[in-house]
Amino acid sequence: MRGDLVRKLIARCLTTGLALLAFTVVALTGATGWGLALAVAALAAAAWERRVRPAADVLTETTLVAAAVLVGYARRLDAGFDPVLAVTALALLGLVLLAGPLREAGMLEIRAANLPVRQWTPLVAAQLGNAVLGLLAVVALAALATLPAWVALLATLVVGAGAGAVGLDLARRRFRPGAGGGPVGRALRRDQPEFLLYFSAPPGSEYQVTMWLPYLERIGRPFLVVLREPEFLGPVSAATRAPVVFCPTLKALDEALVPSLKVAFYVNHGAKNSHCVRFNQLTHIQLHHGDSDKAPSANPVSGIFDRIFVAGPAAIERYARAGVDIPAEKFEVVGRPQVEAIQVRREPAGTPPNPNPTVLYTPTWTGHHADANYCSLPVGETLLRALLARGATVILRAHPYTTQNPASARHLARLTELLAADRARTGRQHVYGAAASRELTLTECVNRSDALVSDVSGVISDYLYSGKPYAVTDMVGEGDRFVERFPLAGSGYVLRRDMANVDEVLTRLLETDPAASARWATRARYLGDFPAETYAEVFLTAARRHLEPGWAPPGPRSSAAPALPDAAAPLTPTI
Repeated sequence: MRGDLVRKLIARCLTTGLALLAFTVVALTGATGWGLALAVAALAAAAWERRVRPAADVLTETTLVAAAVLVGYARRLDAGFDPVLAVTALALLGLVLLAGPLREAGMLEIRAANLPVRQWTPLVAAQLGNAVLGLLAVVALAALATLPAWVALLATLVVGAGAGAVGLDLARRRFRPGAGGGPVGRALRRDQPEFLLYFSAPPGSEYQVTMWLPYLERIGRPFLVVLREPEFLGPVSAATRAPVVFCPTLKALDEALVPSLKVAFYVNHGAKNSHCVRFNQLTHIQLHHGDSDKAPSANPVSGIFDRIFVAGPAAIERYARAGVDIPAEKFEVVGRPQVEAIQVRREPAGTPPNPNPTVLYTPTWTGHHADANYCSLPVGETLLRALLARGATVILRAHPYTTQNPASARHLARLTELLAADRARTGRQHVYGAAASRELTLTECVNRSDALVSDVSGVISDYLYSGKPYAVTDMVGEGDRFVERFPLAGSGYVLRRDMANVDEVLTRLLETDPAASARWATRARYLGDFPAETYAEVFLTAARRHLEPGWAPPGPRSSAAPALPDAAAPLTPTI
């Protein structure tokens, strides 16, 4: 997170500094060529800033650069007053001033993928700012080459025609909306979706959706995915054949939620969930994106939903243990279908230890708040060295949010270097980086491993299904109270924060495994006691039940339900 701020600050300083320098050099010195070159550099910096800060306002800098380019062009031509260049200047400065408002207006338009609709206006509007930066670069290069002014005018008119078409279409949509909504709404009404998956989250969170898409498709009913952030439209639509709709405004959400819908599923406690929960004709069901003993897994906000699908009875106990009072009838134990492909290992007692085990290590992220920081990366090197000393092959799979924290990113880089060096020295096929996080799924990592070392996270619940041993890091320093706060650790082995007991724990984890029998009872409590061959069907049956023809709208929600979250509040992921 701090690293992102540093990149944004550098981009801001470069854009502003180069724009000022370009204008100063052109306006106050005779070095016109250098000034135009600096203008091109300022435009490149502005383009980079828009990549690291998509909502960046570079109007002032762009105006300065445009003025510098136009003055420089006039000097290079050295032909006195040029009416063509004057018209170019008026059109160019108009584009600079209008590109931002048109882009913002386009961003308020509903967009969709996997639907047979044409939506050129939002797409063109989103690129207008970049088009103006490119146009200024072309004009600057034309000035450097001393090309006739009509070349710059022609390029300006081409971009201006696109901007004009966008402006006219946006105005038509605002003042003369089509009957029955826009093209997206009409297409959805034709498709008649019966349920939706609603999603709002910070960047990099698409895994919360993609883990559920295969099971929503297996329900066998038409559905759609509703997104509230535009960056998810590409990756989510690529992971499903169902329509995916980006709704930037409440008006757009009204258009997407067509009358055929009966159920809305959610995968987190994002603040914008409240925008959809207000539709009382729907049954609102929280799925979560993992099951863990983390504090956010017993979020009081769960009370706003009509139903809460949980993996096992332990999740219901977790709410009660946290003092969150939610009526029992809201909970449905449906298992966690994502574990169905995990291979179960039931080894008999007395099985000799594996001399070269494969250990999966899954450090979590630091969380939004100090009391939810379970990240073991600061002591990860001690752990990995102990594993390597025992001849273990390590699969290092970090949380997707790890790189948001610069310190965590540095720790992860150090662990990667350590594994790479050991791999080169010993030939052990450690897995890390993209190979562990993108090329392999979590299920594949679980199936390849013999044991797990994890922080408090939902990975432990998934791993529990395999029946294989696991260790949990106590990074909150709870000591004897750790298992009381995080009961899932009771069927594993607890690593102290200072790693003082790492050798003792690894002996139990990789050799003696005294908690083997206790894990099976814990497995039923956390993941439900369902037959392996029909495990996912429990969720599918429960979901279909809420879509049956006899379905009726839910009754009024209890007045005791927790208040809806502030739309400005940060999302608190579960895993």
